[in-house]
Amino acid sequence: MASKQVIGLQQCTGPSMFPTLNSRGDSPLLPFSLPFFNIKGDLILLEHFSVFAKTIKVGDVVTAYSVQNPRHIVCKRVLGLEGDTIKVPWSSTNGPARTVKVPAGHVWLQGDNTLNSTDSRHYGPVPYALVNGKAFLKVWPLREAGWVSSHVPALL
Repeated sequence: MASKQVIGLQQCTGPSMFPTLNSRGDSPLLPFSLPFFNIKGDLILLEHFSVFAKTIKVGDVVTAYSVQNPRHIVCKRVLGLEGDTIKVPWSSTNGPARTVKVPAGHVWLQGDNTLNSTDSRHYGPVPYALVNGKAFLKVWPLREAGWVSSHVPALL
């Protein structure tokens, strides 16, 4: 129960948060199977208090239940809070440029890898209630272990 209320461990896979997370792709960590060590993606530690206290801020990396499939968890960066205005540039996948105001009780989530991320540019603002943790430490792979920074990358 404490892991759901205070701190948790989350696996993040896929290319959407490259290079912040999953910089080596989704290949298994070892060429043979051992429990835990044959995972794909990165393992991050989450804290849940920031979500509960509503102190999540722009630049934080969070996990949330997927808008498209609530059984899946996504790892994304917060780029807008309620009341913020987001400029979405034109792209072949997102259509024409547009401006979106994040409604009350919502956040705008995007992956750091803007060329390969399904995020708020596709499905719009995300209800804050779907956010379930703030990433603060990458623990696996060990060679990449370290603090997860809260900033807005220059490319976003």
